This record gives sequence, C-alpha cells and structure tokens, in this order.
Amino acid sequence: MRIRLALFLTFAAAATAAAQQPYTPKVVTADDYARAEKSLATALTPLATGGSVSANWLPDDRLWYRNTTLSGSEVILVDPAKKTRVICDATLSNCPGVPADAHAAAGGGRGGRGAPPAAGGGRGGRGAVAGPPLTTSPDGKLGAFIKDYNLWVRDVATGRDRQLTTDGIKDFGYATDNAGWATSDRAILLWSPDSKKLATQQQDERKVGEWHLTSTRTGRPELRSWKYPLPGDSVVQMVHRVIIEVESAKMVRLKMNPDFHRATLGDNISMSDYKWSPDGSKLALASTPRDHKAAVLRVADAITGDVRDVMEETSTTHFESVTGWQVLWATNELLWYSQRDDWGQLYLYDLTTGKLKNKVTSGEGPVTQIVRVDDKARTLWYMANGREAGQDPYFAHAYRIGLDGKGPQVSLTPDDGTHGIQLSPSGKYLVDTYSKPDVPPVVSLRDAAGKLVMPLEAMDIARLVASGWKPTVPIKVKADDGKTDIYGVMFTPANFDPSKKYPIINNAYPGPQSGSVGSRTFSAARGDKQALADLGFIVVSIDGRGTPGRSKSFHDSYYGRMGRDNTIPDQVAGMKDLARQYPFVDLDRAGMWGHSGGGFITADAMFRYPDFFKVGIAESGNHDQRLYEDDWGERYQGLLTRNPDGTDNYDIEANQTFAKNLKGKLLLAHGTMDNNVPPDNTLLVADALIKANKSFDLLMIPNAGHGYGTASNYMMRRRWDYFVQYLLGAEPPKDYEIGKRLVP
Repeated sequence: MRIRLALFLTFAAAATAAAQQPYTPKVVTADDYARAEKSLATALTPLATGGSVSANWLPDDRLWYRNTTLSGSEVILVDPAKKTRVICDATLSNCPGVPADAHAAAGGGRGGRGAPPAAGGGRGGRGAVAGPPLTTSPDGKLGAFIKDYNLWVRDVATGRDRQLTTDGIKDFGYATDNAGWATSDRAILLWSPDSKKLATQQQDERKVGEWHLTSTRTGRPELRSWKYPLPGDSVVQMVHRVIIEVESAKMVRLKMNPDFHRATLGDNISMSDYKWSPDGSKLALASTPRDHKAAVLRVADAITGDVRDVMEETSTTHFESVTGWQVLWATNELLWYSQRDDWGQLYLYDLTTGKLKNKVTSGEGPVTQIVRVDDKARTLWYMANGREAGQDPYFAHAYRIGLDGKGPQVSLTPDDGTHGIQLSPSGKYLVDTYSKPDVPPVVSLRDAAGKLVMPLEAMDIARLVASGWKPTVPIKVKADDGKTDIYGVMFTPANFDPSKKYPIINNAYPGPQSGSVGSRTFSAARGDKQALADLGFIVVSIDGRGTPGRSKSFHDSYYGRMGRDNTIPDQVAGMKDLARQYPFVDLDRAGMWGHSGGGFITADAMFRYPDFFKVGIAESGNHDQRLYEDDWGERYQGLLTRNPDGTDNYDIEANQTFAKNLKGKLLLAHGTMDNNVPPDNTLLVADALIKANKSFDLLMIPNAGHGYGTASNYMMRRRWDYFVQYLLGAEPPKDYEIGKRLVP
C-alpha cells in the first residue's frame, strides 16, 4: 500500500510540473543494460517467497499443504472447524491424517496462485513404461498410443501392446489432432470412466494442402512438410467420431456426418467436447461448423452408434464456450454456456427434449469457469469477471447459486483483486487466493458463505522491494469511442523523474482470443516490459475492444473487420488519454511492439498511423490471415468470400497492402522454421516494402520457431537496441549479451 501511495504522489507531482524536458541521454551503456536485466523474471522471481497454497483435502474437511519459506519449506495442517494452523514436525506426529510421505508428496510449493488446475480434457498422462507417449486409462492399467496411424493400447504392468484399429493410413489416422499449428504425437482421446471404452476420431486430411519449410544447415536443407489448411481452401481437416470397446477392439462409428476440425472452446479439437455417462453407455458431444457460428449438442449410444441431436445454438458472429459445458447425467440435464444476453451465462436444459429449463446465472459480467456442480444439492460454484462494483472488470471472483437460478448469487470472494479458489469435498470451505498486478497474493480460508475463517499465507516480497523492484501501475483510459473504459498496466523507469518527458512504447496484442495485459494476477516481472522502461521509456499494455473477458459486444467489436478496426484506434486513443493524465508521457515519440498477433498489429499501426507511431518492432506477425491456419481467420474474420473483381473480404487486413504508407523505423523479425505463423507472412510485407522503396530492417532467425527458443535473449537485446537508438535517440552498447553480467 505504501508503494502504491508513493507512486500516486509521484504521478500527481508530475501532472502539476511546470516544465518538462525530453529525457534523451546521449549514450546508454552496458551497465544500463545490466541494471535493466535486474527487472527480468530470472532476477526477480526468486526474491518473492510463499503466497501459494495447493490444498490437499482430508475427508473431514481438514487440509494440508506445503509452504515455502526463506529457509526452505514446511508442511502445514489446517483444521477449519477449530481454526487452527499447525506446522507439522518431521515425523508428522502432530498432524494426524496427513500422509507419511507428505513432505515429498506436497510438491515444490511454488506452483500457481492457489487456483485449481484446469481440466485436462481426459487426455490422461504419460505412462511410466518407456516408448511412445501414453494416454492412460482412469484405472491406470492401460495406456493408449499411436503407431503407424493406428491406435494401440499397452498394458502398463506387463508392457504388452495390442492393436485396436487396423485401417488407419497416412493422413487418415486415428486419435490425432494435427492440423495447422497443432502438432502432437500423443493419442488424443477420452477414456470412459470404467476404462473399458475410448472416444476418439479418425482424422481425414488426405486432400488438405501442405506447407513446407526448409532448415538452414551445411549441405542440403532438410524439408519439413505438414498439413496446413488456409482460409478459403475447399478442403480442410474433417474428423470421423468413433467409439472403441477396448477389450474386444470393436469399433462403433457414430452415425453422423464428419465434423470440421473445430471445438466449442477454441481453435483446436478438444476432448472437453466429449462427455461420457458414468456407466459408459452414452457419449455426449458438441460439434462446431467451419465458421464457428453455431454449436450442436448431441448424445450418442455407445453400443449402436445412434446419434440424437439435443439442441443447437447459433450466433451472428462466432460461438464459443468459455467455460465448456457439462452433463448432469443423474438428472438428465445439460449445463450450457451462452453469450446470448451479451454476457457469458450458464443455462440449464433438459437433455431429452433439448428444451430450456431455466437460466442459472444472470447479471453483468461474464461467467468464466464452472468450478463444481453438485446435482444432488442442486448447487453451482463458478467464477465470473466484473461483478464486484468498483473493481477492475477483469478481476475474477467466485460465486455460488442454486441450479434453478432463483436464489441469490452468493459472493464468496469479496476482497478487491482477482481470485482462484479450491473447494473442499463437502463444499463447506474454500481456499481463496487473490492478488492484483501490483499487489502480491494473499491466501485465506473461507466458509460456504464467503466469510473469512482464517488467513493462511501471504507472499513475502521484502527482498523484492529491497532490490529496487517497482510494481506495475494499473491504468484506466477511454477507448476510441470516447465512452468505453479500457484497462491496462504501465511501467515507469527505475530512476523516474516526473519533471522529464519520456517516450512511450505500447506492447500490444489485438485479440480476439486474448489481450495485451494477460493475467490480472500478481507477477514480479511481465516479460521485459519493466526492463525496457528502465532504459528510459514509459511502457504500456492496454486491453482494447475486441479482446475477451468482458461482454460479447466488447469482444465482437471488430469481428469481420480485422484490418482498420483491430484495437489500434483504441490503443491510440488510450495513449492520448494517458498523456492527458500524465504529462511525462511524450506522444511525439511513440512506439509499438508485439509478437504474433501483436506483430501483425504493430506493422498495421506503422502503416495506418504513420504520423503517430515513429518506431515499431513486429515479431512473427500473422500479417495476412490468408497465410495463417484456416481456423483462426475463419473464426474471427469470417469465411473467405471472393468478389468478381478478384478481391476478397480478407484484403482489408493484409498488411502488405498498406506497406507503402510507412514513414517511421520498422523492424520485422521472424523465425525461419515457424510452423505456427509461417515466415512467408513477414516476407510478403518485406517484399511490399521493397517494391514501395521503403527503408526497413529485417531479422530472420535461422531454424527458430514461433518463440525463437535459444535466440530469445538475442531478440530481446535487439528490441532494446532498436528502441534506444530510434525512439530514445541514444547510442546503445555494442553487441551486449543478455544473461552474462549484472551490476549492483
């Protein structure tokens, strides 16, 4: 709190400063870079201790966990009824009920922030027996794997293998999800609860177009080719749904048309779109069309393969199920996610008739996670954003409500911040972990009404503060419409002087599947944003319209208009509003950088707003969605339609079309073996710039993938150099190597 107050007073002083001069050192030294390195995660993360609880619940609602301290770790036993917190001794003699191997079994204690792990979609883990990766059965006795395009199972105890399918062939194999950027050699399937059946798919990509990349090495290059469908292709991957009875290897093909390689949850197929009945006699599944504008819920008979349509939902833009959906088999009901009222809500359907029974959740702010459904108690626990007045609308909170939707929505996590919870088996207690981007995590134990039972842990950041670390500054600015509040974070230099004016750099991501800021939980470092700020910049990230986490209309603000409208107007408006709030922001020296989708809009910003953005770094950008895998572009830009004059509805978002407008300094970067966003995306822009006689810089990283791998620090240093030289107007140190030295 003292840190935040000091920052507020500093910024207030800046707003009233009579004169401000541009901050432009003539030389930025190697020592300056070394000091900036001290703001990277490798230096800061070890300085923060504790603040994480991974609860292991006992049958009587007691829990134990491992707590990390400066001197090591300790096992803690908590009794909610008695409100006691006991540090277990080495023999656990004072902690009855805690497993004998708890000190080893509790893990490292520095995992997440206490939120429950995301559902794994039934893919299982890797078996202990050497060989191909196994997708293990619920009872742990069998592991499924792919061999020669067919599905096999291995007896984990004996290592004996048995073939289940025999007709799999190249490009028409079983249990694969390979398509576009997705690549896996693991069997993608869902075991039935009794470990007797498998639900999976045979994927047909025999006539799907390929992409080709060649490695850089001495001698002839190695060719990598794989199936990579593009928007507008007449043929894309199709999946044929099947059920396999494991003991007999009997296959049941579901009596339905093949589905597109799509999911209700995102770009790739997902086993979360399969739900087995407890006895394995039925399989519920969701299908999504090529354009993502609908979802159909079906129930299949696992013995006959007969399929019955239950219900369908359509959308004028794109449908997605942020929380996923659940089947309440005991009561023959379906819990379904929909944004039909502009907010993500949950609805209860009759699984037999497909008729809506009632709306379960309501109110402003989207539901983001189904935590638990108790069909006997008719109770739902869930997470939702933006439902606590006066808080950041991206903060997640936990709630409880009856499945009939008639009772009150009980707020379980009232504290200001973003939360994650772990429910006890009985539902009587929950472990609540909350934090903010600028406030470290606090862990508490609460009862079923959300009332505080007792505090558990809090992150110790004393060493972090002593190191000179600065918390990020939350910001709120207006969008391009002048009305909508949009939110972000700001980073200021370590030696910040409010009487100076600093160049501003926007690290942006357009969405639509995510935003610029990322998680609202606390993090000691957010990439190299603070490090870059320490070199003499104001660095910001802003979640503009078109990003998720708020209303559907907010998310859909540039659906089908991924060119001129793609968050850049909001970024520009937000930066201008920020400069009005904080006079130390120098809009005459504005830059932008981003990776992947961020690389796409960085180049776009340099071309469409050439008088505003002076310097840009576009890394691995998907500059033309016609050269990116089909599912992403068709999901957010719509199906590709060609006009009689040879143009199409994707022309407006292709960066090479506007490259001739470049005025500032632009660095394009890409890995030459990027199988997510193929490097041709960047080379097309480079070609257009050359033809327009524009000066620019191009960095192609040999053999690097989408994330640059071992060349990541090199790319970071080049990023620092570029902004220091062209936006700050200073000379960077020559060939500085990140990771080799640090100075006090």
